[in-house]
Amino acid sequence: MGYVTVNVNIHEAKTHLSRLLEQVAAGERVVISKAGTPIADLVPHQAEIVTFGGMKGEVAYSDQAFGIDPDIQQMFYGSDSGPAGDGDAAP
Repeated sequence: MGYVTVNVNIHEAKTHLSRLLEQVAAGERVVISKAGTPIADLVPHQAEIVTFGGMKGEVAYSDQAFGIDPDIQQMFYGSDSGPAGDGDAAP
């Protein structure tokens, strides 16, 4: 079954947006035009299905990815002090 199509100009779309959305929810398709040229379609929303864990087994990382990076430690704290400012060098 195809959509019932309603054509409106931008002014009418702005003025009657609530009514047009009700029509879309009822299965109609609304085409919004500017100077007679279609520029947008209002159609019923179709939610995307989200699959959690879709990349399981395809992405690998090392636990070191979450450890302290000595180069970053040096950039932030210098070579003669640790994060606590106790004077120890970064590990």
